Amino acid sequence: MSESMQPADLARQAKQHLESLRAAGVEWLPVAPPPTPYIRAPEAAVSEPTAQVLHATAPAELFASTRNDSALNVEDRRHELQVLREEVARCSRCAELAAQRTQTVFGVGPIDADLCFVGEAPGADEDAQGEPFVGAAGQLLNRIVAACGMKREEVYICNVLRCRPPGNRLPLPNEAANCREYLDRTLDLIRPRFICCLGGCAAQNLLSTQLSVGKLRGRFHDYRGTPVMVTYHPAYLLRNPSSKRDVWEDMKTLLVRMGRQVPRR
Repeated sequence: MSESMQPADLARQAKQHLESLRAAGVEWLPVAPPPTPYIRAPEAAVSEPTAQVLHATAPAELFASTRNDSALNVEDRRHELQVLREEVARCSRCAELAAQRTQTVFGVGPIDADLCFVGEAPGADEDAQGEPFVGAAGQLLNRIVAACGMKREEVYICNVLRCRPPGNRLPLPNEAANCREYLDRTLDLIRPRFICCLGGCAAQNLLSTQLSVGKLRGRFHDYRGTPVMVTYHPAYLLRNPSSKRDVWEDMKTLLVRMGRQVPRR
């Protein structure tokens, strides 16, 4: 290990690699045998350069956030969220996306929101305005939120990616892995009570699964202790209006779990 490469740097790189594997569908890794204990020889007795040892870190520890936000108050978290927004705006991890975007699209909504909607990626309208879900799918999402008895300003809305993929294609596994840190950190700071994944891309990336929306919807899943409901993406509903009934059933299930009254349609 070079003098410029510190253990924290290696841990960060290992974590990014594991995130890439998880985004690609890898759900487990074989456990390596315990490393041989390292005993540093006295300096006077060392005849060849010796390397420092980075203690092995369990995959679960690498996947976990390296920052502790539990002690931050609301104002601290709001400040940290702004710092993260500025970091995302400078991000160039995905060269193709960074070169073609108009701007990054972070997230919008309040700290401590009862509900956070997670979509897949910005589209053309979002790329132009810098806010998620402002196009046709966003207008339908607004109507879904209103049908649930809430306002858009009450919920937090973000995407798996912060940049628009060319041609509105699905995010590539490496792109989702590059952006995963920003998604996890956002959710750590927002601390929503519930999460609703909109579409298969959002659900598969957040929950690290390959199951389809049809197999995931209708029941709750878990993200770091937060209940997650999966339902169809509003863009899908624009092409398949008959599935709106399924989404409404999912929203009713979610509202009941949230302790909210289900409005009459």
